[in-house]
Amino acid sequence: MICTIRVRMSAHDAHYGGNLVDGARILAMFGDVATELLIRSDGDEGLFRAYDMVEFLAPVYAGDYIEAAGEIVESGNTSRKMVFEARKVITTRPEINDSACDVLETPVTVCNASGTCIVLKERQRMQP
Repeated sequence: MICTIRVRMSAHDAHYGGNLVDGARILAMFGDVATELLIRSDGDEGLFRAYDMVEFLAPVYAGDYIEAAGEIVESGNTSRKMVFEARKVITTRPEINDSACDVLETPVTVCNASGTCIVLKERQRMQP
Protein backbone atom coordinates (compact mmCIF):
# COMPACT_ATOMS: atom_id res chain seq x y z
CA MET A 1 0.00 0.00 0.00
CA ILE A 2 1.31 3.46 -0.91
CA CYS A 3 0.08 6.67 0.75
CA THR A 4 0.62 10.07 -0.85
CA ILE A 5 0.06 13.69 0.19
CA ARG A 6 0.56 16.89 -1.81
CA VAL A 7 1.26 20.25 -0.18
CA ARG A 8 2.18 23.71 -1.43
CA MET A 9 5.16 25.13 0.41
CA SER A 10 4.30 28.56 1.80
CA ALA A 11 6.36 31.62 2.63
CA HIS A 12 6.05 30.42 6.24
CA ASP A 13 7.96 27.24 5.27
CA ALA A 14 10.84 29.27 3.81
CA HIS A 15 13.69 29.25 6.29
CA TYR A 16 16.67 30.47 4.28
CA GLY A 17 17.47 33.27 1.85
CA GLY A 18 15.89 33.11 -1.58
CA ASN A 19 12.72 31.48 -0.16
CA LEU A 20 14.52 28.14 0.31
CA VAL A 21 12.47 25.68 2.38
CA ASP A 22 14.09 23.86 5.31
CA GLY A 23 14.58 20.12 4.72
CA ALA A 24 12.86 19.46 8.04
CA ARG A 25 9.59 20.48 6.35
CA ILE A 26 9.95 17.53 3.95
CA LEU A 27 10.64 15.19 6.89
CA ALA A 28 7.45 16.48 8.55
CA MET A 29 5.56 15.48 5.41
CA PHE A 30 7.11 12.00 5.62
CA GLY A 31 5.90 11.84 9.23
CA ASP A 32 2.34 12.56 8.07
CA VAL A 33 2.62 9.85 5.40
CA ALA A 34 3.96 7.39 8.00
CA THR A 35 1.03 8.17 10.31
CA GLU A 36 -1.49 7.40 7.55
CA LEU A 37 0.33 4.18 6.66
CA LEU A 38 0.20 3.03 10.30
CA ILE A 39 -3.48 3.91 10.66
CA ARG A 40 -4.28 1.95 7.51
CA SER A 41 -2.14 -1.06 8.48
CA ASP A 42 -2.66 -1.20 12.27
CA GLY A 43 -5.54 1.10 13.19
CA ASP A 44 -3.21 3.26 15.31
CA GLU A 45 -0.99 6.29 14.66
CA GLY A 46 2.06 4.61 16.18
CA LEU A 47 5.37 6.41 16.73
CA PHE A 48 8.25 7.24 14.41
CA ARG A 49 11.34 5.61 15.95
CA ALA A 50 14.18 6.65 13.62
CA TYR A 51 15.28 7.51 10.13
CA ASP A 52 18.15 5.34 8.94
CA MET A 53 18.71 7.24 5.68
CA VAL A 54 17.82 10.70 4.39
CA GLU A 55 19.05 12.17 1.09
CA PHE A 56 18.20 15.74 0.09
CA LEU A 57 18.56 15.82 -3.69
CA ALA A 58 17.15 19.13 -4.97
CA PRO A 59 16.11 22.50 -3.50
CA VAL A 60 12.51 23.29 -2.53
CA TYR A 61 11.23 26.88 -2.56
CA ALA A 62 8.17 28.62 -1.17
CA GLY A 63 5.41 28.22 -3.77
CA ASP A 64 6.55 24.76 -4.95
CA TYR A 65 4.08 21.87 -4.74
CA ILE A 66 5.62 18.80 -3.13
CA GLU A 67 4.16 15.31 -3.30
CA ALA A 68 5.38 12.93 -0.57
CA ALA A 69 4.75 9.20 -0.82
CA GLY A 70 5.67 6.24 1.30
CA GLU A 71 5.07 2.57 1.79
CA ILE A 72 5.68 -0.10 4.38
CA VAL A 73 8.31 -2.48 3.01
CA GLU A 74 8.76 -4.75 6.03
CA SER A 75 6.68 -5.56 9.12
CA GLY A 76 7.87 -7.05 12.40
CA ASN A 77 5.95 -7.70 15.61
CA THR A 78 5.78 -3.99 16.43
CA SER A 79 8.08 -2.37 13.85
CA ARG A 80 7.19 -1.13 10.39
CA LYS A 81 10.08 -0.36 8.01
CA MET A 82 9.11 2.37 5.51
CA VAL A 83 10.57 4.07 2.47
CA PHE A 84 9.67 7.60 1.34
CA GLU A 85 10.10 9.82 -1.70
CA ALA A 86 9.26 13.52 -2.09
CA ARG A 87 8.84 14.99 -5.57
CA LYS A 88 8.40 18.55 -6.78
CA VAL A 89 5.40 18.50 -9.15
CA ILE A 90 4.87 22.26 -9.61
CA THR A 91 7.63 24.84 -9.40
CA THR A 92 7.63 28.60 -9.04
CA ARG A 93 8.94 30.83 -11.84
CA PRO A 94 9.97 34.07 -10.09
CA GLU A 95 12.05 35.13 -13.11
CA ILE A 96 8.77 35.53 -15.05
CA ASN A 97 6.76 37.19 -12.26
CA ASP A 98 5.96 36.70 -8.59
CA SER A 99 2.97 34.41 -9.23
CA ALA A 100 4.15 32.37 -12.25
CA CYS A 101 4.40 28.58 -11.85
CA ASP A 102 4.97 25.58 -14.11
CA VAL A 103 3.58 22.07 -13.84
CA LEU A 104 6.59 19.81 -14.26
CA GLU A 105 6.16 17.24 -17.02
CA THR A 106 8.55 15.00 -15.09
CA PRO A 107 8.48 15.50 -11.31
CA VAL A 108 11.85 16.20 -9.65
CA THR A 109 12.79 13.96 -6.73
CA VAL A 110 13.82 16.29 -3.91
CA CYS A 111 14.29 13.80 -1.07
CA ASN A 112 14.48 10.05 -0.40
CA ALA A 113 14.39 8.52 3.06
CA SER A 114 13.80 5.32 4.97
CA GLY A 115 12.94 4.73 8.59
CA THR A 116 11.19 2.63 11.18
CA CYS A 117 7.95 3.22 13.04
CA ILE A 118 6.58 1.32 16.02
CA VAL A 119 3.02 0.31 16.90
CA LEU A 120 2.80 -1.18 20.39
CA LYS A 121 1.31 -4.69 20.33
CA GLU A 122 -1.59 -3.73 22.60
CA ARG A 123 -2.53 -0.89 20.23
CA GLN A 124 -2.56 -2.94 17.03
CA ARG A 125 -6.13 -3.47 15.89
CA MET A 126 -5.39 -5.05 12.51
CA GLN A 127 -2.89 -7.57 11.21
CA PRO A 128 -0.19 -5.99 8.96
